[in-house]
Amino acid sequence: MHDDRSIAEHRLRRVLKERIKPAVHTRPVPLAVERWEAPGEPVPVAEGLAAAYGPCAVGDAWGPAWGTTWFKVTGTVPAEWAGRTVEAVLDLGFDRMMPGFQCEGLVHRADGAEVKALNPANDWVRVADRAEGGERVEWYVEAASNPVLVDHAATYEGDRQTSGDQPLYRLARMDLTVFETEVWELVQDLEVLYDLMTQLGTGDARRYEILRALDAALDAVDLGDVPGSAASARTHLAAALAAPAHASAHRISAVGHAHIDSAWLWPLRETVRKVARTASNVVALMDEHPEFVFAMSQAQQLDWIKTYRPELFERIKKKIADGRFVPVGGMWVESDTNMVGGEAMARQFLYGKKFFLDEFGIDTHTVWLPDSFGYTAAMPQIVRLSGSTSFLTQKISWSQVNAFPHHTFRWEGIDGTRVFTHFPPVDTYNSDLGGAQLAHAARNYREKGRGSRSLVPFGWGDGGGGPTREHLARARRQRDLEGSPRVEIERPDAFFEKARAEYGDAPVWAGELYLELHRGTYTSQAKTKQGNRRSESLLREAELWAATAAVREPGYAYPYEDLERIWKTVLLHQFHDILPGSSIAWVHREARATYAGLGEELRGITRAAQSALAGAGDRELVFNCAPHARRGVPAGGAGRPAGTGEPVTVEERHGGGHVLANGRLRVEFDGRGLIVSAYDLEAGRESVAPGAAANLLQLHPDFPNMWDAWDIDAFYRNNVTDLVDLDALEVTRDGPASATVRVTRSFGSSSVVQSVTLRSGAKTVDIVTVVEWHETEKFLKAAFPLDVKAERSASETQFGHVYRATHINTSWEAAKFEICAHRWIHVEEPGWGAALLNDSTYGHDVTRDVRPDGGQTTTVRLSLLRAPRYPDPETDQGSHTLRFSLAPGAGIADAVREGHALNLPERTLTGAGPVAPLVAVDDDAVVVASVKLAEDRGGDVIVRLYESRGGRARATLAAGFPLAAAVESDLLERPLVGTAVGPAAPAGTVPLTLRPFQIVTVRLRRA
Repeated sequence: MHDDRSIAEHRLRRVLKERIKPAVHTRPVPLAVERWEAPGEPVPVAEGLAAAYGPCAVGDAWGPAWGTTWFKVTGTVPAEWAGRTVEAVLDLGFDRMMPGFQCEGLVHRADGAEVKALNPANDWVRVADRAEGGERVEWYVEAASNPVLVDHAATYEGDRQTSGDQPLYRLARMDLTVFETEVWELVQDLEVLYDLMTQLGTGDARRYEILRALDAALDAVDLGDVPGSAASARTHLAAALAAPAHASAHRISAVGHAHIDSAWLWPLRETVRKVARTASNVVALMDEHPEFVFAMSQAQQLDWIKTYRPELFERIKKKIADGRFVPVGGMWVESDTNMVGGEAMARQFLYGKKFFLDEFGIDTHTVWLPDSFGYTAAMPQIVRLSGSTSFLTQKISWSQVNAFPHHTFRWEGIDGTRVFTHFPPVDTYNSDLGGAQLAHAARNYREKGRGSRSLVPFGWGDGGGGPTREHLARARRQRDLEGSPRVEIERPDAFFEKARAEYGDAPVWAGELYLELHRGTYTSQAKTKQGNRRSESLLREAELWAATAAVREPGYAYPYEDLERIWKTVLLHQFHDILPGSSIAWVHREARATYAGLGEELRGITRAAQSALAGAGDRELVFNCAPHARRGVPAGGAGRPAGTGEPVTVEERHGGGHVLANGRLRVEFDGRGLIVSAYDLEAGRESVAPGAAANLLQLHPDFPNMWDAWDIDAFYRNNVTDLVDLDALEVTRDGPASATVRVTRSFGSSSVVQSVTLRSGAKTVDIVTVVEWHETEKFLKAAFPLDVKAERSASETQFGHVYRATHINTSWEAAKFEICAHRWIHVEEPGWGAALLNDSTYGHDVTRDVRPDGGQTTTVRLSLLRAPRYPDPETDQGSHTLRFSLAPGAGIADAVREGHALNLPERTLTGAGPVAPLVAVDDDAVVVASVKLAEDRGGDVIVRLYESRGGRARATLAAGFPLAAAVESDLLERPLVGTAVGPAAPAGTVPLTLRPFQIVTVRLRRA
């Protein structure tokens, strides 16, 4: 037989596009349209409905960037359409190729109830299944004119304060039509078979069976009367669609989903509307399709619907009760996991799962994080302690270098906890259930021969409207179809139950799931990251002192509502496009203002609690919120500072520069103001590599291949400028307590002032860097070349630390050229090490080199600032104050202690006398992460602690109040059957036994 495949396929594509699809909606009758432009920000629905509408017509331009236009649409169903299915087609001017990234609309009835959303893939509204004729149509469309910002070009359209006021869209179509059901079904038949056919090999007989069926169907289509011939055409496809799948066909659990970034190329307020639009589509689709199941993550988004769209929320609750609208994830938002602090990660699950339990009575068990930019090795333990059992991710399919070896596996965290994990081989969380994607999932699946199934999330995300009726039609046709994977729409927990049953001994991946992409997100938008770190620290302080005051001072009321509201605001801003710095300017402008407000509020809560504890008096009290004693003040307590050690001396350095010493460290600065020696006097050991200089600021070009705010590419290292030119240098003293070398430099359009301080009694060199940053597409680092042979670095992560190799023996290690650390990063050789500490920096890199003298230089660098142009062209422009410290001779225990000390400053006020700690632990290896009152408001004290050094620990927790009982709990403060907590002793002490990096939550019941 002659090979006419290309001719037949071209024929199908043209006939489908130009004749059959346009015949789905026939007999168009224009609707009458009026419009009203909402001034400023979006208005409540009632205000939009009551507005004074003016004239409007199809073809009119509408919508300046970030504006809202209300359209009033009216009409009457023609009498001759009686008995027909009638729909309106409402096209706001959509680009069909970009659902979710342009204009969107939500249709309301005259009473304000939501009907459904309008999107490029979903521009229809059903009027009647069987029209009576003469029905009156009246709808109000709340249309958002969001600008298109997906082309990766620098633009000022990303903030209402700088965007233009010209209309962005043109009204394309507003018609009543007859919906031709049989034509629509024919479209679905043809598309499913065509997509399947193109995935089959040219040697596969099934491909040709489908091709001939398609040929016959097209022959049966009357191009002049598609609706009249559609049924006949479909009969030629029936046999091809009825052929059953092979017994060994891959099994796909299809889960309706709409991944919605809680902020990204739109502000938070627009996400509130995006989730309402998508949810309205979902519940409307469920009314028509009983098989449809939809999973929605992010408790914050459902809370927005509850707050702003209560009628829609009630409809959702009914679908949840039916088991078809499925809350998943268990987190407040789909947060970043690299930079979020340990306690904040625990609260993501506490408040996320608590919302689902309180509102729906559902305890979610699947953690749903498809799009975060890598996953911390601390996550498995946190997941299990939240009561969850399964984890789903997708983003690691974006890795540039190494293909991840598993799709179903057991993920092992730093403490040894394992969680059953799935990485969908479809490689998208916005599947269209088309043949190409399903075939890719089956081919790509790495567990063949052991497992047989994978999960596919389907639906348009980011305001694209979620799943469509076309998606459901594809699922039905591919449920049991020869040549295709078997597709079954079902709940995520059903998939995980089946996958675990057939592959319970899945392979183990130990450690972080590092994304070999988007490494620049550890640094972009420094003030957003600084606001997050400081908010986490301030929340720790506020809760500790408020809990202490509530237990000890009868007149003090614990601020439950305020703390919960603040926590939820901080958790929202940990979303994986806010904290990573990859959102538009509007988002980060608002974030900076939000963090400033939260900081003032939290400092007020802390001051009020401390004042209640201190009482009236004129004694100076130092409150120490850190988990370790310092300067004589106990952890979590107040007292007078002890002596500060030997005085700091300042001398001239031979050859130029200065020498600062305090009996523990001797720090030499050359004439350029650089640290050329940091000598550990106690160990008799030099820190800085011979011939090198530390605290060296370095500037690189920063122009990645694509994702500006997200990425740094390794080739940035090929060019570097050392910032050594000096504008000014001065040395100042604060008596014997400290001395500071202050250096001023300028470069490009920017300047920097660094104050390097050595304090009496300290084993750290403290550096405050104030940068006036006005560079573009540049990368600023601070380098510390250390004389230490380190085969690996240790970086603090949530509730512990993670090791990474300093060598690049394999492509896996080479790909980690930029890494994330929380408060500290540490390198060591047996017997001696050093740490770099920071108060808000997350990005680091560690490299090694062997010198001519045979020694090894391990260079640790902090990533301070970037200046990408997209999506915020003014990223990080302006003034920044960054704090970091070098700790020569530090071990892991020292890094943990000093990292907390740098991030949790002492607070001083006057009062009657010292305040004893509310709780205390007798082993510094066991770190108290938080102290608070229980969420159920019964007055119990919650203490969360963890083993910090990677070893076993036995400790005693002492309560500074009469104790009735101690119960080990999960992150939701529910009793946990565990072995870490022993019975409370009469003296108010609780024995603890912890494995390496174990997290323990203890609920202390007051007597």
